[in-house]
Amino acid sequence: MEWAEDAFVLVARRHGEADAVASVLTRGHGRWSGLVHGGAGRRAGPVFQPGNRIAARWRARLDDQLGTLTGELVLGHAARLLADPDRLAALVAAAAVADAALPEREPHPHAFDGMADLLTRLDADAGWAAAYVRWEVDLLAELGFGLDLARCAVTGTTEGLRWVSPRTGRAVSEAAGRPYADRLLPLPAFLRGPGAAVPADVLDGLRLTGHFLDGHVFAALGRGGAPAARGRLVDRIVRLATMGGGGAPSKPPDIREP
Repeated sequence: MEWAEDAFVLVARRHGEADAVASVLTRGHGRWSGLVHGGAGRRAGPVFQPGNRIAARWRARLDDQLGTLTGELVLGHAARLLADPDRLAALVAAAAVADAALPEREPHPHAFDGMADLLTRLDADAGWAAAYVRWEVDLLAELGFGLDLARCAVTGTTEGLRWVSPRTGRAVSEAAGRPYADRLLPLPAFLRGPGAAVPADVLDGLRLTGHFLDGHVFAALGRGGAPAARGRLVDRIVRLATMGGGGAPSKPPDIREP
């Protein structure tokens, strides 16, 4: 069996002294792994960096084998962000989350397109952190756990939406949710409509998506939680908020069921 198409590198783990096992995301074949000969070396190593877009080719004698993976660099997203550790952390986190969450060898073209859009936005001077949160919202939807943020689950109104139910993923208005605020997740304004997002809002968004990724995706896969790279991104956003990024983040809610 053999295929060839553009792919985004998600992770590359050393295998032996010089090789690596890489996981890539393609539009037509989904998330796919293969052995990269020399993947830990000076020639192939820089190509198989998280977020890089490559022209990938996979070969194996049988369909169920690991196979070998080769690639030529199309766009080095990782190198473009080396001077900005915060945006680089978002790139690495997205690659790690996609690798952990997406099923292997199952096409998810929307996930591929979403990754392409996110990497483009990470090149922008502003708005990249909010774009990352929106990417996680879209990934949840792609995996069958879409959040309903358009109208209040209690009253049906589209106005004054302020919270999200941690159980159903549906929005709740300020008025309807006020008595239960300690049990609800904050819904940041940038997920309700256009507008800039300060780091405190981004943290609320990461708590929102993280709750559903942990509870509905990673738990179902038997993982202990989100990849460490995502936690490092959260730490960086916390630092940005603490350094004057526009207000204090909301207190983490008590989301235990009543």
